[in-house]
Amino acid sequence: MRGAVADGLEVAMKPGNAGGAKGPDTPAPGGGQPEKGGTATRGKAYEIPKQLVWEAYQRVKANDGAAGVDGQTLAAFEEDLKGNLYKVWNRMSSGSYFPPPVRLVEIPKDNGGKRPLGIPTVADRVAQTVVKMVLEPEVEPVFHPDSYGYRPGRSALDAVGVTRQRCWEFDWVVDLDIKAFFDSLDHALVERAVAHHTDVPWVRLYISRWLRAPVQMPDGTLEPRTKGTPQGGVVSPLLANLFLHYTFDVWMRRHFATCPFERYADDVVIHCRSQAEAQAVVEAIRGRFEQCHLELHPTKTRIVYCKSDGRPGNHEHVTFDFLGYTFRPRWAKSRRGKYFVGFLPAISNKAAKTIRQTIRDWRMASKRNNQRLEDLAWLVNPSVRGWMNYYGRFYRSACVTALRPLNEALAAWVRRKFTRYRNRERASMHWLGRVAQREPSLFAHWHLGARPAAGV
Repeated sequence: MRGAVADGLEVAMKPGNAGGAKGPDTPAPGGGQPEKGGTATRGKAYEIPKQLVWEAYQRVKANDGAAGVDGQTLAAFEEDLKGNLYKVWNRMSSGSYFPPPVRLVEIPKDNGGKRPLGIPTVADRVAQTVVKMVLEPEVEPVFHPDSYGYRPGRSALDAVGVTRQRCWEFDWVVDLDIKAFFDSLDHALVERAVAHHTDVPWVRLYISRWLRAPVQMPDGTLEPRTKGTPQGGVVSPLLANLFLHYTFDVWMRRHFATCPFERYADDVVIHCRSQAEAQAVVEAIRGRFEQCHLELHPTKTRIVYCKSDGRPGNHEHVTFDFLGYTFRPRWAKSRRGKYFVGFLPAISNKAAKTIRQTIRDWRMASKRNNQRLEDLAWLVNPSVRGWMNYYGRFYRSACVTALRPLNEALAAWVRRKFTRYRNRERASMHWLGRVAQREPSLFAHWHLGARPAAGV
């Protein structure tokens, strides 16, 4: 049968009591996830295999991460690994696991604001991973094919590629921005969506507790949480995807089936055939989000015209950013060698600015002039390869241009390293260019095309 979640979030409900007769925080006797190997002790409220906890720890270890409110690092956790993992398993199996507060860290944003990031303890990350490993296989098959964020086998570059293709097919784009999404999730609606996809009582129990776990502010005070889920939690991206699956994805398929979209977590772009259709979509989504206690950002949500040679019209907005790429009119070359203006993605100004700041933070001239050029290559090459693999996938020349300040930083190192090149900017760059001719693979960006000039 169908069950309607409060305030408009609809999911198909299974027969039975979704919340439990005694409330979501009351452990139910017996039942739980079937064993996937390992052992479970008789008399426990829930059957949670020890092997599942071990596999969860392996994933947490691979991701590393900072310490939570208890100050315990991953290395400290591993000093008594067997005992610490047993505590997690024992408490989760008995229903007595209560998550500690989440440590709040504020990350500076490019616009001058701050992004709140919640850091759970190592033990809590293991517990969240256990729940994620059970819930994810249940919800993953039902997710929309155009949802890309935090899903196995899908990436941000997949979303950018599909967006590029659809911008050629559709004239208009709605650049959707949800205001404070992770801080606004309605707990009751999230729990109802989770209950639809799993009848494992301990999964629903611990998700309920994680949603309500307090936040420890930088000054040490605890702040209760009545809505939202902290960015940084292991299970938070899965819950966010599940919430938006019913709030947005399913609703769009039902009401605007002819308007395809790409969604990466809460970053969304929608394609429309006309400006009037785009305006109608925005107004309808605004009403839908109000039903589900979300709000569109009043200034960041925009309607964009995909201007190109075949689209001679004009509009206030002809550019938008999506996943580190800026989509706008750009010169391109056809297979026949003819130049034209297409609506194409390339590395965004924001991403290029971040790259330049990272290069400055290396402080190669001032702090590393006692090192060899090979040492600098060992330092920068992993980052450069990562930038090129991501930002160089589309409109590669723009990414190569964004890496040219690295050559300037290396030339400054040459001037500081060698007295004969002091105050000789051009000569130091030419020296670097001659090294690039002899060893073109020494630096990753040289091999990819951003080589300094060698002079004559």
